[in-house]
Amino acid sequence: MVQVKVKLFATLRENRKKEMMMDVEESTTPKDIIERLNIPAEEVAIIFINGRSVKLDRVLEDNDTVSIFPPVGGG
Repeated sequence: MVQVKVKLFATLRENRKKEMMMDVEESTTPKDIIERLNIPAEEVAIIFINGRSVKLDRVLEDNDTVSIFPPVGGG
C-alpha cells in the first residue's frame, strides 16, 4: 500500500472533500482514483502529480500529491 494526497478543484469539490489522504495499492493510477471517487471521466481535464502534468496511466508512488481539475469554463 502507498499513501497519496488527493486535491480536487472547482466543480469536482461538489459533494466531495477538497483534500484527502488515500491508502491505495502500489499499482494505482490517477484513473483509478477518479473512478474510486465516482468522478465521470469527462469532468476531468487536467491531472497533476506533485505539480507536474501527467497522463491517466501514471503509477502513483508513496506520498504523491494528485491534483485533479475540471475543464475551465468562463468567458
